[in-house]
Amino acid sequence: MTTTPDHRSAADTADEQWLTPKDICTHLQIPEQTFYQWRVKHVGPRAYRIGRHLWISRSECNSWLSLRMED
Repeated sequence: MTTTPDHRSAADTADEQWLTPKDICTHLQIPEQTFYQWRVKHVGPRAYRIGRHLWISRSECNSWLSLRMED
């Protein structure tokens, strides 16, 4: 049996907490326009379009933040 370590199981995905761009901006204390500029430049946390809404995985956002934190 082969497994792919890069993919999460269905249970992990179901338990994932999803945030909106507004949630992220409130947490980071930045204007929403900044988030959307990051999105265009591909420098912000990865966002997924589901229907007409954008959602960001909390775990991916936390990983993105930890990579950008200064020592």
